[in-house]
Amino acid sequence: MTVIASRGQLRASFIRWSLFTVPLIVLLGFVAGRLGSANTFWFQSLVKPAIFPPPVTFGIVWTILYIMIGFALALICSAWGARGRGLAIGIFVIHFLLNLAWSPVFFGTQNISGGLIVIALVDVTLLAVIWAFWRVRRSAGLLLLPYLAWALFATVLNYEFMRMNPDGGHGARTEASQRFEI
Repeated sequence: MTVIASRGQLRASFIRWSLFTVPLIVLLGFVAGRLGSANTFWFQSLVKPAIFPPPVTFGIVWTILYIMIGFALALICSAWGARGRGLAIGIFVIHFLLNLAWSPVFFGTQNISGGLIVIALVDVTLLAVIWAFWRVRRSAGLLLLPYLAWALFATVLNYEFMRMNPDGGHGARTEASQRFEI
C-alpha cells in the first residue's frame, strides 16, 4: 500500500492547521494594520486618486483575503511529505513579513515611496509563493489569486498616491491651518 494517510486523516490535519493558521494570519494582519493607520491627519490631507475605494472596503477585503491566505497556508502545512512543502512555507514567511511591513512603512513612517518599494516586493514574492504553493497543492495556489489581484491593485493605488503627492504629503497644510466648515 502506497497511501501514507487516509482522506479522513488528511482532512483532519487540514482542519487542525486551519484552526491555527487562519486566526494567526488574521491576527497578524490586524496588528500590522494598527502599527500604521489611515486615521492620521497626514493621510487625510493627501490628495486621493480617483480609484481610491471607500475606506470601509479595505477592512472587509483584507479580512476576507487573510482568511483565504490562512486556508491556503493550512493546505500547504497539512501536506506532510509533499515535495517542496518546506520551500513553500519558507517563501511564504518571507512574503508575509513584507506584507505586514507595508502599513507601518506607508502609514507609520508616512513614506509613500518606501511603501511602493515594499509593496513591489510583496508582489514579486507573492508570485513566488503562488508558484511554490501551486507545486505542492494547486488549490492553495488558486486561493491566493484574489490576493494577487488585490495586491496589484494596491500597488497601482500606492503609485497613484506617490504621483499625486510628490512631496510625500508633507507639503500639505499643517494641523494649525486646518480648514473648518460651519
